[in-house]
This record gives sequence, C-alpha cells and structure tokens, in this order.
Amino acid sequence: MKKRKVLHLASMAGLSAYLVVGAAAPARAMHIAEGFLPVQWAVFWWVVALPFFLFGLRSLLRITKEHPELKLLLALAGAFTFVLSALKIPSVTGSCSHPTGTGLGTILFGPSVMTVLGGLVLLFQALLLAHGGLTTLGANMFSMAIVGPFVAYGIYNLFKTGNQKLAIFLAAALADLLTYVITSIQLALAFPAAVGGVWAAFLKFAGIFAVTQVPLAVTEGLLTLLVWNWLQEYNREELATLKLIRN
Repeated sequence: MKKRKVLHLASMAGLSAYLVVGAAAPARAMHIAEGFLPVQWAVFWWVVALPFFLFGLRSLLRITKEHPELKLLLALAGAFTFVLSALKIPSVTGSCSHPTGTGLGTILFGPSVMTVLGGLVLLFQALLLAHGGLTTLGANMFSMAIVGPFVAYGIYNLFKTGNQKLAIFLAAALADLLTYVITSIQLALAFPAAVGGVWAAFLKFAGIFAVTQVPLAVTEGLLTLLVWNWLQEYNREELATLKLIRN
C-alpha cells in the first residue's frame, strides 16, 4: 500500500512537470514581464521578498529533516504550482493572467514553505520556459509566493473548523485573487495615471485582471479540491503527519 502511494505521488508530480516543460512554447509571459518595472521598483520588491524566502528556506529544511517521508508531497505541491502558474493568458501590457496554485502547498506545509516553492517555480519558469521575469522576480515572488500563501493560510484557518473543504476552496481561490490585487498595486505604483494617480491606475489594472482572474480563481479552487480528495484517498498517513486529518 505504501509503495502504491509513493508511485502515485511520483507519477503525478513527474507527469505534471513533464507536460509543462515538454509542451510549453517560449513566451514573455511572467505575470509582470522581464524588464517591465522601473529599476527602483524592481530592486525594492527584491529587497522586500528576500527575507521571506530565506525564512521559508529554514522552514523547508526543518520539515525535510524531521519528516523525510514528506519529500514527495513537497514535490507534488511544487509541481502543482508549476503547472497551474504556467498556464498564461495575455492581460495588461507587460503582464498576463494565470492560476497560481499556491493554495494547496500552503494548506499542506504553511505559507513560509510555499514562499520557497513558489519562488523556485517562478525562477524555473523564467529560466526554462523563457517566461522572463528575472529582474521582476522579486515583485512576482512577493505577489504570488508571499502574499498569496499568507492569504491562503489565514483563510484556511478561519474556515477549517466549520467546513474543511469550503476552507480549501476559499483559500485557493482567494490566494489567486489577492495575488493579482497585489500585482495591480505594484503596477499602479510604478505607472500612476496622469489623472487620478495611483488609485486610478490601480482600478484600471485590477478591472482588466478581474475579467480573466475571477473565473480562473474559481477554477483553481475547484481543482485544488479535486487534488485534496485524491490525497485523502492515497496519502492519509502523510496528511495525518501534517495534522490535517485523523488517520
């Protein structure tokens, strides 16, 4: 039974990563594209994001040391984020919409670990899939791998005692939406409107993102629930170790 679960986890994570790497065409498609932010803002977001990444790295190393049996589940969480966030839809000039996939990993391992997994996903996409985003990696990491996971963590813990599945859906969906609220703020700060300034620019960016991001967020919430149901069936021991269910 244990061997069967390991094979299921490994095959799901490996197949997901293969499909994205093998089928993706090069595109400048990071949700804030390479070189799009002014230098001062690119540097600012790097400075803000790095402490979160370093703190998360300590949490990740602690988990892998204390529970080495969870490494495949970590790989699955990373692959899930990789696959979903690689599905790009063109949006605002210099940007795009996509699911984020950070809700699942946050529920499993917490927001700090997901900051590392999300940051690595963004880096790999920039380098391997030609999505750009090296100069804007700090900004993209802050919105998708920091704010998104911390929002998911708060929402999940707020609702989990009432209905765990509703909590999972809301955590995944709202983490997706809040990622793009932050992206809209980042773009508005860098490119304020001539009339109305930052607030007017934020409303413009957020309004454009909402057209694609709201249905994407709902879809991501439902997909995260499907994966959660799969984990409950095949990985109850790991979920029990993480104190997410009773074995």
